[in-house]
Amino acid sequence: MTDPVSDPEPPHSDPRRRRLLFRATHRGTHELDLLIGGFVSSRLAAFSPDELTEVERLLDLSEPDLAEWLTRRQPVPPDQDSPMLRAMVDAAGR
Repeated sequence: MTDPVSDPEPPHSDPRRRRLLFRATHRGTHELDLLIGGFVSSRLAAFSPDELTEVERLLDLSEPDLAEWLTRRQPVPPDQDSPMLRAMVDAAGR
C-alpha cells in the first residue's frame, strides 16, 4: 500500500499537466493529435514548470503552422524557434 503523505503526486493528477495533455491530444486534426500528443504524453512527467509554459505557448500556435513545421514542409521561422519546438520537430521526424 502506498503512503499518500510520502509518495509524490503522480504527474497526471496535476491539473495543469492534465489540461496540457488534453490540449496536446485534441488539436483538431488526427495527425497533430498523434505528433504533438505523442511527444507531450511521453515527456509530460519530466517537464519542468518552464517547459510546461513553453509547451502551452506552442499549443496556442495555429494548427496549419504547426503541421507545416512538424512535418518539415516549411522551416520553423526564427521568431518561433525554441528548444521545445525543435525537440517536437525532431520527435515527429522519427
